[in-house]
Amino acid sequence: MSDPTYTPPKVWKWDKESGGKFANINRPIAGATHDKALQVGKHPLQLYSLATPNGVKVTVMLEELLEKGHKEAEYDAWLINIQNGDQFGSGFVEVNPNSKIPALMDHSVNPPRRVFESGSILLYLAERFGEFLPSEPGARTEVMNWLFWQMGSAPMLGGGFGHFYAYAPEKYEYPINRYTMEIKRQLDVLDRQLAENEYIAGSEYSIADMAIWPWYGALVTNKVYEAAEFIEAHTYKHVLRWNDLIAQRPAVQRGRKVNRAWGEPSSQLWERHDASDFDNKTLDKLQQP
Repeated sequence: MSDPTYTPPKVWKWDKESGGKFANINRPIAGATHDKALQVGKHPLQLYSLATPNGVKVTVMLEELLEKGHKEAEYDAWLINIQNGDQFGSGFVEVNPNSKIPALMDHSVNPPRRVFESGSILLYLAERFGEFLPSEPGARTEVMNWLFWQMGSAPMLGGGFGHFYAYAPEKYEYPINRYTMEIKRQLDVLDRQLAENEYIAGSEYSIADMAIWPWYGALVTNKVYEAAEFIEAHTYKHVLRWNDLIAQRPAVQRGRKVNRAWGEPSSQLWERHDASDFDNKTLDKLQQP
């Protein structure tokens, strides 16, 4: 249902009380709200993030690079709690003026280089290390097609469907129907592609899989929005097959834990500064007497 009494004003004014679950951090202007320098660890790659789907893309990529033996991909991952407004600290805004996670600083170059937007970070790392992005022009283009598909499609899933189905303070039929129709169409696009391909862009695992899996794999397995039954996720059999294939990768399992501050204690590694942290510093280990 909708509100038949609402008529948009001639000039929109910000109502700080509206916005539902994220009203305390949403605002119509950019820039820092407070001074706070970012911490810098021992590795050249410094990641500032949270284990949302966009954050998971990058930690999975970094762990996959380490799995392949790229020691230069060692990284420090610092928790940015977006519910507390950490993304509006002055140091973070210098790295990402858009105040969204994830953000990466590469200190192996002089001056240090900032990289923001998850797709840009995936592409940057793929090109720097020569992994998960084919060099052959046709295959490379196909990976890029699907990487940009994700970047354009996921806002309909997160900001559209996820917001109105799971987070909005009131349920309205029109936006839920509108965005449900769209994400089911997107799942059908993926299902048809995966019916003929082992991975998203063909026979090889790539940054396209790393970009799409944290969003759409989580959607069909009820790990975001708890909407699997509502969207009949069981009908997307090829997406489910692909999800299981990706989820079994050791680097993916590690990457999902980094900067995670919810769920089972064994799945939470708030910060990551060394490979041994997965064995010694997940929340369940830190809570032991």
